[in-house]
Amino acid sequence: MDQRNRYTLDFEKPLIELENKIQELMGLTEKEGIDVKEEIKHLEMRLKNLEQKIFLNLTPWQRVQLARHPARPKTLTLIDLIFDEWLELHGDRLFSDDQAIVTGLGKMNEHRVVWMGHQKGESIKENLSRNFGMAHPEGYRKAKRLMNLAEKCSLPVVSFIDTPGAYPGIEAEQRGQAEAIAANLEKMSQLKVPIIVIIIGEGGSGGALGIGVGDKLLMLENAVYSVISPEGCAAILWDDQNKIEEAASALKLTANDLLKLDIIDGIIPEPQGGAQRDVGKTANNIKKAILRELEALRTMPVEELILRRKIGYRQMGKTRGEENG
Repeated sequence: MDQRNRYTLDFEKPLIELENKIQELMGLTEKEGIDVKEEIKHLEMRLKNLEQKIFLNLTPWQRVQLARHPARPKTLTLIDLIFDEWLELHGDRLFSDDQAIVTGLGKMNEHRVVWMGHQKGESIKENLSRNFGMAHPEGYRKAKRLMNLAEKCSLPVVSFIDTPGAYPGIEAEQRGQAEAIAANLEKMSQLKVPIIVIIIGEGGSGGALGIGVGDKLLMLENAVYSVISPEGCAAILWDDQNKIEEAASALKLTANDLLKLDIIDGIIPEPQGGAQRDVGKTANNIKKAILRELEALRTMPVEELILRRKIGYRQMGKTRGEENG
């Protein structure tokens, strides 16, 4: 049984029921020799139409659910498919090797890059070891070490975002969580090489920004990017978890919303139903986007690169009145 069938979102249940019915009829044909081709064809048409109806009209909360899907491809899965060759590098050289952020070197076609990204687990056990993609300070310091390496070797940086946020535990605060993220923001704003940031799942708050400042910010179609989770927003504004869907809509956290607000630079398409439906196709779409952006950025003078980066982030969140004032 594939991962998609092991975990079903509420709005996917009508699709699963139709898929199971088609499988039953196909099994009946094989075992009993009964000709039900027309019935199967009819159900397959219904399934296709229902898929289009559902996935072309997803609500913001439903996209949040897709962004969190357990079978959604993680950073290392995508790295393995995107790069022709790659090597993971470990440790911050100060405290430890945080498993919630992975970093390394990679090659695709003629391009050599430094890559980094949040890493969630593929199982409950791995999620515990990777802290569900919520990094400690040493994770951000590991990423900063790789940024310095990228600058020293004149290699562009590709960053993959997938975290609900930085780890908020007391031990993270004791080791300087806020300082580690702030230091990365400062470093990335001045880094003398191109930076491409791709939100592949959740992009949550400062945890995402800690490796999320770049020249081009792209999102997978069903990824989300927000200052706070819908659950946190509902708790703060209404003290009511029944307001989660309303909060998701108000936060404008979908790729389409953020593109309209000029927060992101582009949307990378996913297979219908989400990235987990066809991981290879998703990875190929991401690779094409990276190669396209690298070609556009590779000849840009460093001074212009940094200036455009700073201006772009200073413009974020400005209202029409502020822009005209």
